[in-house]
Amino acid sequence: MLAIERKNEILAKLRAEQRVLVSELSAHYGVTEETIRRDLDKLEKEGYCTKTYGGAIWGNSTKADLSSTIRKKTNVDAKRAIAMEVAAIVEDGDHIMLDDSSTSLYIARQLKDKKNLTVITNSIEIVVELASIEGWTIMSTGGTLKQDSLALIGNQAQQMLLHYHVDKAFISCKGVDRENGVTDSSEHHALTKQAMIRSSRQTYLCVDSSKFDKTSFVKITAFPALTAVVTNEEPDPAWKSFFREMKLPCIAASDD
Repeated sequence: MLAIERKNEILAKLRAEQRVLVSELSAHYGVTEETIRRDLDKLEKEGYCTKTYGGAIWGNSTKADLSSTIRKKTNVDAKRAIAMEVAAIVEDGDHIMLDDSSTSLYIARQLKDKKNLTVITNSIEIVVELASIEGWTIMSTGGTLKQDSLALIGNQAQQMLLHYHVDKAFISCKGVDRENGVTDSSEHHALTKQAMIRSSRQTYLCVDSSKFDKTSFVKITAFPALTAVVTNEEPDPAWKSFFREMKLPCIAASDD
């Protein structure tokens, strides 16, 4: 099979299934994983997909809100690794905020052994996930439901968040860039996360490695507002140097 034929078939699979895995494509076509990654590189440059940890998803995720179903199935290992690091940060009795990201959903699942947590979130999925835990206080922001992400957004959500003061907030984003800061694809989501930052003593940016060197539509915050960055693998030397200059800790799962 010619390379162009393989690329077109991968594109068709992306359109139909919304996501692909490098390992599965490599086995199917009998080529190396590096060859598949080059195919995905080309498709990403052409604007058809966004590369993720171990594969790719349909469309440009820095410019659009993907459905919660797709987000939950993307970069699963990375999100679990981040969640384990966050579990070491959260202490029994903490008051925390979790945004509506799929990473926060994995964090919520990892925190279930903690005692007496108070969790404020704008995520319907997280409220349902934690509803049965005894001894916890679960608070929903209220607001307008965004159906694709199962998130509560709008002024009501933001005002509720600003009414409280918590120990730690855990937020994610669509892009992290040294010049442009922390960005998201939606102004509504960005405003919600800004409210969480203002309402917390400490803010942790929880992002997988695919988000680095990406810039999305609207700025959430600059780096000085963050307490630390939590990611799934050690960043490259340029990012390490940047974090040192900013005096911003970067907690990477591969550091353990």
